[in-house]
Amino acid sequence: MEYRAITKSEQKYTFKQSYQLSSQTGLIGYLRGDFGSIGKEFWTIWNDFRDDLKTGEFEDEFDNLINSLRDGDFLADRKAMSSYCYSNPDSSFDDDRIYYGIRLDTDKYSYLMRLNPNKGEYNLEYNLYCYCYKKDWLNSHLERAERGIRFIDSNYNEKFRIADGGKISITKSNGERTEKFCRYIDDCHLEVGTNLFHICKFAKLCEKNGVIVEPVL
Repeated sequence: MEYRAITKSEQKYTFKQSYQLSSQTGLIGYLRGDFGSIGKEFWTIWNDFRDDLKTGEFEDEFDNLINSLRDGDFLADRKAMSSYCYSNPDSSFDDDRIYYGIRLDTDKYSYLMRLNPNKGEYNLEYNLYCYCYKKDWLNSHLERAERGIRFIDSNYNEKFRIADGGKISITKSNGERTEKFCRYIDDCHLEVGTNLFHICKFAKLCEKNGVIVEPVL
């Protein structure tokens, strides 16, 4: 079974996304797994997102995939996961090596896994998070998101762009300043924090309230 280290742009999709992003990327659901207190068990919880995409074909494939990775691969136990992670530093999330990620693709599905080889507190932090996607939906969204998020004025003149997952600073008319993470939805929509906007509506709202928006470099 072949898999590779996850890319930086793919890392975001091993965490819970908004309903809009999860829908567009073809998220079927995700599995949480933990090796228990002694590192030899394997407790799992499945979380549905799109039950209509959870076909019998998908369920059979996913069961076979997890069972194969449990049989002598990095899901055999916590020691096997640790060995894989520390032998493959290119899969690290660059977060003091807390998380590592891999991507495994089949004909129709993509499995993006976030690995935590450390012993955590069960129900607070798990050893495995596996997000399951329709491959063509995910790839299409990732390709479009590479264009970046446009910020425009109310006349559609582009002011700047930031990468998907990048940050902006928002300075109000009273001088109060905050920073917000932004996500690419499509060429005309973005998320600012947890709020969804059309890019022109966001520009008009900022102009109306005397808000200055700048990229955080």
